[in-house]
Amino acid sequence: MQRILVTGGAGFIGCNFVHYIMGHSSLHVTVLDKLTYAGNIESLEGLPGTRFEFVKGDICDAELVDGLTSDVDAVVHFAAESHNDNSLQDPRPFVDTNLVGTYTLIEAARRHGTRFHHVSTDEVYGDLALDDPARFTEDSVYRPTSPYSATKAGSDLLVRAWVRSFGLRATISNCSNNYGPYQHVEKFIPRQITNILDGIRPRLYGEGRNVRDWIHVEDHSSAVAAILEHGKPGETYLIGADGELSNRTVVEKLLVLMGKSPDAYDLVTDRPGHDLRYAIDSAKLRRELGWAPRYSDFDAGLVATVRWYQEHESWWRPQKAGTELKYAGQGH
Repeated sequence: MQRILVTGGAGFIGCNFVHYIMGHSSLHVTVLDKLTYAGNIESLEGLPGTRFEFVKGDICDAELVDGLTSDVDAVVHFAAESHNDNSLQDPRPFVDTNLVGTYTLIEAARRHGTRFHHVSTDEVYGDLALDDPARFTEDSVYRPTSPYSATKAGSDLLVRAWVRSFGLRATISNCSNNYGPYQHVEKFIPRQITNILDGIRPRLYGEGRNVRDWIHVEDHSSAVAAILEHGKPGETYLIGADGELSNRTVVEKLLVLMGKSPDAYDLVTDRPGHDLRYAIDSAKLRRELGWAPRYSDFDAGLVATVRWYQEHESWWRPQKAGTELKYAGQGH
């Protein structure tokens, strides 16, 4: 494998994967990104031009996708509409990007015999009870609860069908909640960090009891790299770092870390259909591919993330006012 195409490579998880691959391999990387509000070309600054190429375009553009796919050994598909709140306001972009876009990509990969890796989410499995000791596995039943998770579930099933029906050489990964550098301030952890930096009290949906299984984005990147290199086509791998914490606990950790009182936050009306708990069992990935997270200590990863946002205000500041205006319109 010498050349790969990364879709959504200017987005949060995609750009971190590109930086990781450029630093840990000799691969040539082409990024295809539409540069919606969630994509930022500045997230890809400093990459060597001899091994990196950026193409602005839509994954639903069949002619463009076909041409790019024909010139690479593998496609790593990160591109997605991914913000649950936005999917509740307007589901259509989620259908277009997550379903039609994935279809366009796997059709091109099928025509050219290209290796394909599909990056998905644990939200396709729905949620777990707060007092349930179970965790999601590769055999968990799909029970999506939002337009976002439903379209991601649909894209997973398209990939599986193309593997079975057409012999597509594809793998799928479902990952827990990511945090780290380059994440848009609409998302939970960077929104809280930037609010605290701006002297704004963090806000929590409901009672803040909802649990997420956190993983540092660099660990997600290393897991996808391992699957791309050693994963068995047709297989699904769950990616997680045993980072289960309630949203309230995360906010309290951030407040203390940033020199504030741990109770300096407010509760707001809960999001419709808000999933209670996610939890990932990544035993298969660890056992079969020998992967392990670097940031097994959530607090250490959080410290590094806070420092990044403190040092990169010029990156996130242009997003902030518009994001908060949108949340204010929703009463959040």
